[in-house]
Amino acid sequence: MAEVILKNVSKIYDDKTKAVDNVNITIADKEFIVLVGPSGCGKTTTLRMIAGLEDISEGEILIDGKVINNLPPKDRDIAMVFQNYALYPHMSVYENLAFGLKLRKLDKHEIDKRVNEAARILGLEKYLDRKPKALSGGQRQRVAVGRAIVRNPKVFLFDEPLSNLDAKLRVQMRTEISRLHKELGATMIYVTHDQIEAMTMGDRIVVMKDGCVQQIDTPLNLYNLPANKFVAGFIGSPSMNFIKGEIAEENFNLFFQSTFGNLKFIIPDEKKNSFIEKKIKKVWLGIRPENIHLTNKDKPSVSVASLKSEILLIEPLGNQTLIYFNFENNQLVSEHHGFISISKGTIHEFLIDLNKIHFFDEESEMRIT
Repeated sequence: MAEVILKNVSKIYDDKTKAVDNVNITIADKEFIVLVGPSGCGKTTTLRMIAGLEDISEGEILIDGKVINNLPPKDRDIAMVFQNYALYPHMSVYENLAFGLKLRKLDKHEIDKRVNEAARILGLEKYLDRKPKALSGGQRQRVAVGRAIVRNPKVFLFDEPLSNLDAKLRVQMRTEISRLHKELGATMIYVTHDQIEAMTMGDRIVVMKDGCVQQIDTPLNLYNLPANKFVAGFIGSPSMNFIKGEIAEENFNLFFQSTFGNLKFIIPDEKKNSFIEKKIKKVWLGIRPENIHLTNKDKPSVSVASLKSEILLIEPLGNQTLIYFNFENNQLVSEHHGFISISKGTIHEFLIDLNKIHFFDEESEMRIT
């Protein structure tokens, strides 16, 4: 397997549209890295440039220390799994797995060995004689992954491979691909728009927006230490809540005050210096849903700020309950464990855990640290 390096890589189309803008990523040998972001952020274009399916406008891509910008896809020693399975319907599973190896003129014994090993790894042994139409969606996706495995490539590329599966199968295939990564010890680059897939599968995650990399980090660091407001809002489900406000000084203390003045609290000591040094006044306050508590349910024993609001919507999900409410023209959500007996349309007080809040500069949207 191999290290993959992207140096100042950009993709500029003929109409001057910059689909990918100066991307720099170093992917370690045997690492599982996930490119994630909303539609149109450049993640699939980046993957296709690594694969050789898109020309590189600027920069360099290296695999195993070798610049591959001008190499055709077949010479890059990569294998790609696409969103659609692209199986040959008239061929059996065995023939689908073996097809690429026959084109490379491998001998029959080697082909048989590789196909049977891939079938063992993916649990496809008893389906080798079946045609794709006789398989479930998850089994077809495993065959598509198997075609990549038999190649024994340096790098595996996955382009949203689970998006056509139902929710239960997606969870199952996430587990299988993660297990496959450990068993093969392979370098894998995985593209998805689903941040849950990214958080559960990746060693590290690359968050992209408008062709630019916003942050590269481990799942936990992205969740707990987002670089900016976009990453904070994109990573996490439900996403982070935001309240606009400003920082004011009063009696030698720094306060956060929301736009309409309905929320006001002293800035915790460990965050004061950042505002003093950077002279930041206008900010976004960020709070994760699990850090907004109902006063009559689970009072935290930490420093808190309170706000009152009418409950707009309640979503009981069994293991958790989501409570939606409006505050100063912002829709917020509070997350609670288990079932909560509470009524829509009632006014409730909510407590914000001040040890878990984030601040973002209103102008640059960067996290204030």
